[in-house]
Amino acid sequence: MMKFLLIASVLLNIGPVPEKVIYKQIGNLELSLEVFRPPDADHGDPRPAMVFFFGGGWNGGRTQQFQPHAEYFSDRGMVCFLVEYRVNSRHGTTPFESLMDAKSAMRYIKANASVFHIDTARIVAAGGSAGGHLAAATAFVEKFNDPHDDLSVSPVPAALALFNPVVDNGPSGYGYDRLGERYVDFSPLHNVRQGAPPSIFFLGTRDKHIPVKTAEQFKRAIERVGGRCDLVLYEGQPHGFFNYRNRPYFQNTVYETDRFLVSLGILEGQPTIDRGTPGTKKE
Repeated sequence: MMKFLLIASVLLNIGPVPEKVIYKQIGNLELSLEVFRPPDADHGDPRPAMVFFFGGGWNGGRTQQFQPHAEYFSDRGMVCFLVEYRVNSRHGTTPFESLMDAKSAMRYIKANASVFHIDTARIVAAGGSAGGHLAAATAFVEKFNDPHDDLSVSPVPAALALFNPVVDNGPSGYGYDRLGERYVDFSPLHNVRQGAPPSIFFLGTRDKHIPVKTAEQFKRAIERVGGRCDLVLYEGQPHGFFNYRNRPYFQNTVYETDRFLVSLGILEGQPTIDRGTPGTKKE
């Protein structure tokens, strides 16, 4: 049934219509959140939440990339948010503004937790590629905050779900040509510290942007400070393998994310999606 609903929502465009909420205004520009609420979301205890950042190299991309994920996890009882943020192709901005917006979104969601009926101790940040960078950076990067934000509200999530994320922005990583030496303060890999949220990291072994060794370095860096990072590798898969169009890998990465969140106590029960094509967990 879940598979049918996801196909219907994406291919036939008859899925749940999200609520749109403006979380930030810069001049005449309004940035929004698309909110997917589970059934009876306003009743009972506050719900866990999941915040998705689309990929696109901080240059482009659309929130719809993670709509199938938001539909699935809202059905599992989470309030899900698709975040619009500034990108170069539409707003003439740099990766630094993208990160400021990501942090603003996290702060807005936390500050309005009672409105959304969510538990701030169970907010998961998720994203793919450059959106995975933004999710990870809300946890690790202390600089690049919008001065108009309430900086007393922490943007740090309780957990991370990272889909072939950009975590190394150094000279041998991704984005250095645009960041220069500011990568030191911008790169999640270079800013891992104690208190790192538990993370799950999905990667194809033929990803041209994120080498397996980078994912392994990130995993080791988190484990060195006493944290948890589950690395799941998919043999022969390229960058973007996890997207909805690649159904067996979409299913497995969602299935494993669900199991990961259950292991943390953020979700309960068992995944309601088929397992799909499994990867290999790197110990």
